Amino acid sequence: MQLELIQREIRNQKLDGWLFFDHHLRDPLAYRVLGIAAPRTPTRRWYYLIPAEGEPAGLEHRVEPGMIGALPGRKIPYSSWTEQVAALRQLTAGLRRVAMQYSPMCAIPYVAMVDAGTVELVRSLGLEVVSSAELIQAFEARWTPEALETHLEAGRRVDRVRAEAFALIRERTRNGVPLQEIDVKRFVLEGFAKAGMATDHGPIVGVNANASNPHYEPTEEATAPIRRGDFVLLDMWAKLDRPEAVYYDITWTALCGDSPTEAMRNVFAVVTGARDAAIERVKGAVAGGQSLRGCDVDDVARGYIESRGLGAYFTHRTGHSIGQEVHGSGANMDNFENHDERRVSPWTCFSIEPGVYLPEFGVRSEIDMFVGDREAIVTGEIQRELALL
Repeated sequence: MQLELIQREIRNQKLDGWLFFDHHLRDPLAYRVLGIAAPRTPTRRWYYLIPAEGEPAGLEHRVEPGMIGALPGRKIPYSSWTEQVAALRQLTAGLRRVAMQYSPMCAIPYVAMVDAGTVELVRSLGLEVVSSAELIQAFEARWTPEALETHLEAGRRVDRVRAEAFALIRERTRNGVPLQEIDVKRFVLEGFAKAGMATDHGPIVGVNANASNPHYEPTEEATAPIRRGDFVLLDMWAKLDRPEAVYYDITWTALCGDSPTEAMRNVFAVVTGARDAAIERVKGAVAGGQSLRGCDVDDVARGYIESRGLGAYFTHRTGHSIGQEVHGSGANMDNFENHDERRVSPWTCFSIEPGVYLPEFGVRSEIDMFVGDREAIVTGEIQRELALL
């Protein structure tokens, strides 16, 4: 556990402490931040308090001693519910504001791990409970230089597989050789394996109307043919197959032909314009040392699409945090699905992926942005033109 760093961040956020709680492995974030593994599934509640200053301490049930035994500080034992409340009061004595894995109105569901009843219990002791969302971002979403290198290398490999997948689609559709969405999905997964990469699921390969389903994924039982004249969306994500590697996640679109319709050209221009507007907003804020929230980035991309009359067809947030899981625990670029007021912090990465989904076809253009200390960069290739295959 990085106690000194955790306490420094608690003080930076003007809190008195960070209170962790778990029961039945409900909060994986707690175990990752504290740097421990549960010896078994806890069937009784444990608490662990890291104060802004001083020694941490915990609370364990007598039936299950040692659940947090590897952590520093005294462990207060309890058995009955009345003893638990008294011990929790003792644990938090003198504190006023504590962070927990809680999100007001569940605005950030990624950190809403503590149940409402437990929050009520802590509040009954006279404490103000605030969200740990910014603390979680500091310890879950910030990358190391080594993590950044794994991302950049994954990007080079994923971009190669994407180009090879488009080449396959071009060859098959121009030569009239049968091709299914599932064939392209298998081709991408085989390419990832050959390149030493892993992914949790996917990729998304959607033709025509299927490209308008943001989380469509072909299966052996549900797949559509890809033919000359079809519109294709390819969303793919992977990371190096090694410990602590982080993901790279992109979406490109193509027409199997040489003559896109005016609607295709227009929608592609609107989506990529929204993407570029969001990119410039992030770059400008970081370069100027300005505070920037995830919701602010979403507002830029969404406002651009709405101003072109297509806002009703942009049905998801602008982007998500990226880490060792493709959807990470940092700030999302979101003021649509949720109101994400978390700061866009240095040494974090996220996608920018606006989309417009018409009944006949859908366009999404996704890139990844990494925020450093003084600049923000797009970490891979950017699709500037609709690919003509």
